[in-house]
Amino acid sequence: MGIVQGLSEFLPISSSGHLVFTSNFYKAIKGLDITQISSQEVFLDIMLHLGTLVAVIIFFRKDIMEILKGIYFAFKDKKFDDINFKIGMYIILGTFLTVLVAVPFRDICAKLVFMPATVALLLICTGVLLLFSEFCAEKHTQKHPVTLKSSIFIGLAQGLASLPGFSRSGLTIAFGLLSGTDRITSARYSFLLSIPVILGASMIYPAVELDFAEIITYNWCAILAGTVTSAIVGYFCIKYFIKFVEKFSLGFFGYYCIIVGISAFLFFK
Repeated sequence: MGIVQGLSEFLPISSSGHLVFTSNFYKAIKGLDITQISSQEVFLDIMLHLGTLVAVIIFFRKDIMEILKGIYFAFKDKKFDDINFKIGMYIILGTFLTVLVAVPFRDICAKLVFMPATVALLLICTGVLLLFSEFCAEKHTQKHPVTLKSSIFIGLAQGLASLPGFSRSGLTIAFGLLSGTDRITSARYSFLLSIPVILGASMIYPAVELDFAEIITYNWCAILAGTVTSAIVGYFCIKYFIKFVEKFSLGFFGYYCIIVGISAFLFFK
């Protein structure tokens, strides 16, 4: 699960979808009931996302510091035209829009965990969107950095990607391409935009939904092993994915999502 999360969180192939497939496939071959999920499984999923959060913070630590410095000096000097300040404000706006869209889907997301065939269909939609965005990107001769308009679209896309099967990185990068932002800028902004949401979900859900007395009884050796694994795999995934998008299109991942989605649908239907 740690390897799956580390790879699929940053590749545009839906980490939540792949975690659903992996968990349900394991249950299926073990003869377990896929309609049941324990609080420990939910907590493991949160910790795996926390592992990839550590990976993105370490990898983009310099960018994060520049953004924080940009925000600080913008308010201190009353000069708000710094690019790092703007990126910081776009991330705040995108996070707000993400929450605005994601919250109404909360109950649906919980139900989709037990509906891998439906998740597979959403993964197919992710693949189609990736192919469509690459097709449209070829028609944009003028590329531009992240703007207020594109940050709004990307934030809304990240909210929609709360549904398992819709790839967070896939939808945010795709909407970045559709708004005229180049592939590398879209990918880097997508990763930075994930930080507040993953951090918030990792802190709020355990505090509100889980019982501390129950948490301490969990298999922490397994949970920590998965978390560390997701962090290590996630770091190298970011590193090489950035290099990949410098030279190649996202069409490969689009076809991958469609093929895996069809295969999963046929297996779980």
